[in-house]
Amino acid sequence: MDLQGKHALITGGGTGIGLDIARDLAARGAHVTITGRRQEVLDEVAGDNMTGMAMDVRSEEDVVAKIAAAVKAHGPIQICIPNAGIAEGKAVHKTDMEFWRNMMSTNLDGAFLTIRESLKTMRGTDWGRVIAISSMAGLRGLPGAAAYSASKHGMIGLIKSLAADYLGQPYTFNAICPGYVDTPIVSRNTASISERAGISEEKARAIMVNSNPHKRLIDVSEVTAAATWLTGPGSQSINGQCIQVTGGDM
Repeated sequence: MDLQGKHALITGGGTGIGLDIARDLAARGAHVTITGRRQEVLDEVAGDNMTGMAMDVRSEEDVVAKIAAAVKAHGPIQICIPNAGIAEGKAVHKTDMEFWRNMMSTNLDGAFLTIRESLKTMRGTDWGRVIAISSMAGLRGLPGAAAYSASKHGMIGLIKSLAADYLGQPYTFNAICPGYVDTPIVSRNTASISERAGISEEKARAIMVNSNPHKRLIDVSEVTAAATWLTGPGSQSINGQCIQVTGGDM
């Protein structure tokens, strides 16, 4: 599908899944605003049809102001991809409110604010796609990561409710739920699991690899392919769905 003239917004667009999706959308003609906390990272990776914009999804004031600026510069947002997130594990009895709130404010509040502000202009157009990057942990409990799993379940509840709100209108709301993807997050989690469990990083990485049914890490391009489909022709009846990219049924 030619996305010429359409404006896409992707949070957490400076690395990993977000960056790969951004490059795909830009190559298909959209102007893509990528956000993250560090402007220098965004400037380094932004290519043709891409603009980097530092934005903290945990701050309502920042999200409101920055999305308004992006709309002023590049027009209404017709593709909204809340992707920014953190993935950390901690046993519930060791979880304090600071850890819990940081997880929720980043993963869930950030998605809500991004979608809310994007919808303010998307609703004035004749086509729109909201694609939340959730997780397999949004579909089942993830041992040792209750806060993370709860945040991703919440994201899916938000998407399903929005799909019901806008039935029959030219906007769709879906979630992509990957298993363990080969991104910097996995690298950080490898070190974290190794330290918490007192095992080698090789064994820690194997835990994540073996959690995917097909026993390998997922490539970011496989997640991007799902986003390509959801923004392409024939996707108008795919709405309120959780698209698993896990290598098998979770």
